[in-house]
Amino acid sequence: MRPSDLAREHGLSTQAVRNYERDGFIPAAERTDSGYRIYTEVHAAALRAFLALVPAHGHSAAGQIMRALHADAPDNAPADAPGNTPADALDDALTIIDRGHHQLLRDRETLDAVRRAVDHLVAEAGTTSAAGRPTGAGRSTSVGRSTGADRRTIGELAHRLQVTPATLRTWENAGILTPARDPLTGYRLYRATDVRDAELAHLLRRGGYSLDHISTVVGQIRTAGGTDILSDALDDWRRRLTARGLAMLDAATHLSHYVRLLDRDPRARSTRP
Repeated sequence: MRPSDLAREHGLSTQAVRNYERDGFIPAAERTDSGYRIYTEVHAAALRAFLALVPAHGHSAAGQIMRALHADAPDNAPADAPGNTPADALDDALTIIDRGHHQLLRDRETLDAVRRAVDHLVAEAGTTSAAGRPTGAGRSTSVGRSTGADRRTIGELAHRLQVTPATLRTWENAGILTPARDPLTGYRLYRATDVRDAELAHLLRRGGYSLDHISTVVGQIRTAGGTDILSDALDDWRRRLTARGLAMLDAATHLSHYVRLLDRDPRARSTRP
């Protein structure tokens, strides 16, 4: 096969194919006496596997997986030297794939946790509305300085969540909370959206999620706006996770076929011409 043959199947340029070879995403091609590249079905399978891995694991991880499969021994090392066997190469590639599956699982768990938290907030808002009072009315306001139903002090919010004010400051430093400040006193004032973010953070924190992870999730929620818009965003998030999961299945099929070809022709592992 010529570079144009591989490129045509995927709508790529021949330069892109050469770049993938240069970067180790496909094995090195043999050359004719005149220097032209000669590609085989092994190269075609490698290109299909790489391009299938990109939507499943991302471009960077896809490249790492292919380079791991093509990792060979240094020029002067024996082929069976420790750390240079095909089994080692496959283990390295599978480890990267495992990380991708683990991340997808965590994303699904986070999505479910956020969905439950949003449903809880909506239900709570409906309950308090039906009772004829704003959310939070009837709760103790003896902690801290009361600022009305629409604003809470750090002490009031800490009391609501049964956490310490220091915890709320830590969440603020992590970017999870962004309270306003009283222009006269400089005290923190937590609005309804801040309370929502704190409720979500509290739930996710109990679920064992890191502050960095929670900050990312709450940031997405804050960008989405209210719960109606957020519901649409969560639906879109679920669709994207489903698409990634299906892409992983497709990538696994192509990669498995390619690995079997490598087993039949170990020489194809080399990324050096």
